[in-house]
Amino acid sequence: MTTLPDRPHTALLVIDMQEAVIDKAHARDAVVANVRHLVDRARGEGVPVLWVQHHDTNIVKGGPGWRIAAELMPSEVERVIEKSYGDAFEDTALEGVLSELRVGRLIIVGAETDACIRCTLHGAFVRGYDALLVSDAHTTNDHTKWGAPTPAQVIAHTNLYWMDQTAPGRTAGVTATHTVDFRSQAETAGSALT
Repeated sequence: MTTLPDRPHTALLVIDMQEAVIDKAHARDAVVANVRHLVDRARGEGVPVLWVQHHDTNIVKGGPGWRIAAELMPSEVERVIEKSYGDAFEDTALEGVLSELRVGRLIIVGAETDACIRCTLHGAFVRGYDALLVSDAHTTNDHTKWGAPTPAQVIAHTNLYWMDQTAPGRTAGVTATHTVDFRSQAETAGSALT
């Protein structure tokens, strides 16, 4: 359970699913389909969907590459958090939005696995959030020319190491799209008591 007081809710955090980021990403279409499925489920279950949109010198705000992929458009009521750093909490409105929504548990999907996904997972966890990574709903590009492992290896390794993250009073973990449960542990415990 989150270490943040009075934060019983869960949110789906969709990170950087932007044209410039995912255009040539590993298993792009399958990941987009899984993210889309989770967004639709979250909306249907009344779970907040928060979108993170990156901009910097490589991804110009307002440019075509900055846009969220057409298959994944935020609704009019969903919040879009703009960021310029890997961790979606750094110098953004994310913490304020999560506090307002009383969210203590994040289900994280998006791109890139070895950059903004990892940074935000760790950023959430050290700030007291429960952080669940969806194993088949995050992706990265091929960075092997800079010495990185293949995209499939990066994704597999991230899923492996996030599965075993622990800290006092918080939960981390990995699950597949088809096994995501949007109910928090507090909500599950509450329904078990009634």
